Amino acid sequence: MSSPSSTPSGDVVPDPEIAREQEYVSMLHGRLDELREQARRRLASVLRHTGGTPQERSQRDSNIAMYTDQVAHYGAVDNGLCFGRLDLDSGEARYIGRIGIFDDEGDYEPLLLDWRAPASRPFYLATAAAPEGVRRRRHIRTRGRQVVALDDEVLDLSEAGAHGPHTRVDGITGESALFAALGASRTGRMRDIVETIQAEQDRIIRADPRGVLVVQGGPGTGKTAVALHRAAYLLYTYRQELSARAVLIVGPNETFLRYISQVLPSLAETGVLLRTLGELFPGISARRVESDDAAALKGRAAMTGVLEKAIRDRQRVPDDALEVSFDNEPLRITREIAEDARHHARRSERPHNHARSLFEIEVVHALSLELAERIGTDPYADDPLGEDDAPGDPQIMEEADLAEIRRELRADPAVQTALDWMWPVLTPQRLLGDLFTSAERIAAATPELTDAERALLLRGPDDGWTPADVPLLDEAAELLGEDDRDVDLLAEYRRRQQAAYAEGALEILHGSRPIDLEDEIDPEILTAADLLTAGILGERQDEREYRTAAERAALDRKWAFGHVIVDEAQELSAMAWRVLMRRCPSRSMTIVGDVAQTGDPAGTSSWDRVLSPYVAQRWRHVELTVNYRTPAEIMALAGQVLAEVDPAMRPPRSVRETGVPPEVRALDPAALVDEVIAAVRREAAGPEGRIGVLVPTADLATLGPLVPGAAVGAAADLDSRIVVLTVRQAKGLEFDSVVVVDPAAIVAESPRGASDLYVALTRPTQRLTVLCPGEVPKLLVP
Repeated sequence: MSSPSSTPSGDVVPDPEIAREQEYVSMLHGRLDELREQARRRLASVLRHTGGTPQERSQRDSNIAMYTDQVAHYGAVDNGLCFGRLDLDSGEARYIGRIGIFDDEGDYEPLLLDWRAPASRPFYLATAAAPEGVRRRRHIRTRGRQVVALDDEVLDLSEAGAHGPHTRVDGITGESALFAALGASRTGRMRDIVETIQAEQDRIIRADPRGVLVVQGGPGTGKTAVALHRAAYLLYTYRQELSARAVLIVGPNETFLRYISQVLPSLAETGVLLRTLGELFPGISARRVESDDAAALKGRAAMTGVLEKAIRDRQRVPDDALEVSFDNEPLRITREIAEDARHHARRSERPHNHARSLFEIEVVHALSLELAERIGTDPYADDPLGEDDAPGDPQIMEEADLAEIRRELRADPAVQTALDWMWPVLTPQRLLGDLFTSAERIAAATPELTDAERALLLRGPDDGWTPADVPLLDEAAELLGEDDRDVDLLAEYRRRQQAAYAEGALEILHGSRPIDLEDEIDPEILTAADLLTAGILGERQDEREYRTAAERAALDRKWAFGHVIVDEAQELSAMAWRVLMRRCPSRSMTIVGDVAQTGDPAGTSSWDRVLSPYVAQRWRHVELTVNYRTPAEIMALAGQVLAEVDPAMRPPRSVRETGVPPEVRALDPAALVDEVIAAVRREAAGPEGRIGVLVPTADLATLGPLVPGAAVGAAADLDSRIVVLTVRQAKGLEFDSVVVVDPAAIVAESPRGASDLYVALTRPTQRLTVLCPGEVPKLLVP
């Protein structure tokens, strides 16, 4: 039921105001329903049409995609369609919402402004000191389609003066709406912040997309939400370019991507590809877990040199000679021939697979001369009787004969087997699979590593890929080059099939004419057979696939994205950065993270260190300084841990207090499980909300299943009220209440354990419990 609400200066907004806004919001929802129904009708109409020419089918597929997107968009923005209103000094009123809606029956006047439109920006930036022509800003809070409250901010100081000075939290706009959102229970999915974007966030969201923008932000500053809203803004503002090239968002793990998956659809945007690092190589699903030490080793930039050595190790020459039988003639590929061919191929500096053709040309040429020397000389030149050939006798074979011999040699299976041994065509999967399953190959490619480090790279032949392998696969693909011969052969086969089909169709067309009409046809009259060739007709029958840019990008390793957004970017290794830079040659990127929260041993503590190899000093740095999620009481405790990570760092400033200090308890190690269960039950009996139990990695498998009603691990259902995770799995997530188990073990299990503990302590929005077997660690003692 609707209820009155108050202005920041204490004024009660009367019920008639809610009624008036309800009338307008209902009208907007009516227009939204009309637009959605119109899109549904058009979609149904297009789906009823089948067949037609290829062009007609192409147009139909495009329309199907367009109307399907429209139906999805209109459905996604129903909740919270209109959330604000600006009353301007000019007397104009602007309503702000998730999408733009216009009056089709009038002069196409805006009924609702898209939040990303330039005219909407004062809703996020206007203040009493700089009102930007705004007299009053109104936040319209809805539940479903019902207006439940209004929150007014009067920015005209003369009008507000009757109520005395207006005090607000520094830098915060829309306090009532913001604190209502912050106090709401979490649902297991991130919500958008479109109704409560703050000025420092808005400036980042609308920043120029050119170049690399680094957004540094501590826990709870909303950096992930800012990154997602930036994607929505860029897709709206640069629609033509980015809809063709797509936007890539890279997250730290699958749990995180599921957590944020609903934000962009709620903002009416779907042209985005969400991926983890382990999913950036098409056809590879990298889910195997390996040790932190192994992952850190694979993440070193020096692994590029290791791969180069591994490839050169596969470019072999025989110790003496390789013998091949061709047409019952024994031929020898000597070491000298192979070395000359290898030198010629390497000198070209082509990728390995592309240089194979040069190597093959040199070897086959040498074999053809050897064969010609044996069978193609003129024995009568110096010996009138012609009894035998002798070395140095004049050649009687012409170049055409030698070319035929080379063609036959190249097609000979024995010759190809020898060539494959000396210079095999390799896939990235084969190169790395052969390398990491062979101690001998690892030793040959890593002379600078210790035996212990080499042992980290060795794995079994049936082991799957890990996320740290994906950058290596991508680097190998660059060094090897793609072998397109099979693709080209398949394309040629299909082309010939189409041509044969077209020729048959034209023959039927010509032969189906009545016999008595043959003599009556004027030879100057053109028929279809005269206008169409088999090639043209075959091309018209070519079946094409119509996918969105994001769908095509997911299948294409070499796709160049229009913009790339990386969240938790501080965790990426040097090799991972090489992958991302290849995906975005324009360097239009938004890098989001917090170097104080770096937990991965392969991660970084310096943005300059990871970016300068690619853009030198040509990158911009902005910082989010306000913590909206974590209460001040909890942040004070987390700040002690941050001082351990880096004494020079300061935690972000919390905007609110809850009056509930964190509970840090020492307990008997033998009673740990019982204490965890008891703490979770206490939280579950309290206010509604989600509970996160964060445990050391080593305890997840044993402790997780013992927590009643809990979902456990990376594949946990995020809609579950209770979730047991490691700290790495909880990165980027938030819970109403958090129970941190054994902080000392969390710190001890990683070289950057203090950063992991800092992350764990800053996940809650309301309450924090820390259970310490034995004594409380010193860094948690007030």
